[in-house]
Amino acid sequence: MWNGSALLEVVRLEKVKTAPKQKLRGSLDMAFLIIILVLLCIGLVMLFSASYANAYYLMNNSLHYISKQLIFAIGGVIAMMVISKIDYHILRPLALPIYVVSVVLLIIVLFMPPLNNARRWIPLPFGTFQPSELAKFAIIVLFASLITLNFSKMKTFQYGILPFGVALVPVVILMVLEPHLSGTVLILSLAAVMMFVGGTDVRWFIAAVLFGAAFIAAMILIPGLIEYAGTRVAIWMDPFSDPRDEGFQIIQSLYAIGSGGLMGTGIGGSRQKYLYLPEPQNDFIFAIVCEELGFVGATIIILIFALLLWRGFAIAVRCPDRFGSLIAVGLTAQVGIQTLLNIAVVTNTIPNTGISLPFFSYGGTSLFMLLCQMGVILSISRQTSLEKE
Repeated sequence: MWNGSALLEVVRLEKVKTAPKQKLRGSLDMAFLIIILVLLCIGLVMLFSASYANAYYLMNNSLHYISKQLIFAIGGVIAMMVISKIDYHILRPLALPIYVVSVVLLIIVLFMPPLNNARRWIPLPFGTFQPSELAKFAIIVLFASLITLNFSKMKTFQYGILPFGVALVPVVILMVLEPHLSGTVLILSLAAVMMFVGGTDVRWFIAAVLFGAAFIAAMILIPGLIEYAGTRVAIWMDPFSDPRDEGFQIIQSLYAIGSGGLMGTGIGGSRQKYLYLPEPQNDFIFAIVCEELGFVGATIIILIFALLLWRGFAIAVRCPDRFGSLIAVGLTAQVGIQTLLNIAVVTNTIPNTGISLPFFSYGGTSLFMLLCQMGVILSISRQTSLEKE
């Protein structure tokens, strides 16, 4: 019988070719690095354009948001380059401790003061920290370690489902309690990607899809099951049913996208950011991108994100060991899924889940952690180049 040993054995490392604390001397993937820097630069420009009106009105300082974001961006790039030189195998013995810390932080955040009717942030002297950001990374690292440890047994329920469920359930429950629907969806999606790549039997994914469909149907049909989620589904289906309150943000977002037309109004030319679209520097920044850069500019940005995904998965495929390959897949998939969900929300393709756009949305600690994760992928790319040599 499975007694938790599969999860606890993550702390026991198998022998690896590269010493865990050895600095990598291989060359990093320059294409991946350039794509990251391009997205970061475009994101900072668009953040300033989207935020200066709100910043001036609310903070009496049009540079309020961009100045903070720049500090975290510079620090994040430095951290990314440092991490890229550290052997990623060091994460294997740290997989379980990182997971435990993320769960503890998810518990602590439930006792924090609510912001916008949710408890998702822990106040810090230099800003706020969202524990769900660490939880995503923790799940990726833990799942990669578990799959590497039990790869030959992933078709079985005992090793291919049960340990992952034991790790996932506490995180999901805590995030639902915040409530943080978008983070929950993202973590479940990441878990599914990791398990699918790791070799979990396809029948379990079919069962999960059926369960998810039943849950969503219940959420829509049973009033009050998850009240705030049910309200968002109703507004998604008809935002004009409450145009001055719940539907206001998505309506203004659609106005912004439509106003951009083919070529856009030009950088700085948005009208919706002037106190029409709420929080234009956060989850709905892509609406301002569409308004100012138009269909052509928005498409180019989507293509740059696609290039990032292609390069990240290419690094994963070429990685000489399974653990590094799974880490690269998970971190790359996180950016892809988060980008897809954000754009889908902004265009009202799915209900509003409150999810940020990587490299673009305001949030210093989130950007810093994202860049650190990109540093892990660059570290994996260095190992790939070493193997070639």
